[in-house]
Amino acid sequence: MPSPTGNSLKNPELYEKLREQGDSKQKAARISNAAAAQGASEIGRKGGESPSYEEWTVPELKKRAKELGLTGYSSKTKPQLISALRNG
Repeated sequence: MPSPTGNSLKNPELYEKLREQGDSKQKAARISNAAAAQGASEIGRKGGESPSYEEWTVPELKKRAKELGLTGYSSKTKPQLISALRNG
């Protein structure tokens, strides 16, 4: 299965699980490939916990959309912003 970046996924089952949880395509591919390369137990040791987008304010979501280079986000509602951020 090709990943969003055009490379093949190293752990397609984990990728699908992450997508079902609401992770973006890029994040799911990055995590699943890292888990396959380093072992799943090593992946959780990096970084901290980030709150889900539902807990973010609209200005925070718009700032993140801008950082990711998304367009048309200024007039979106909170649910639309969350969807756009998750689906890239």
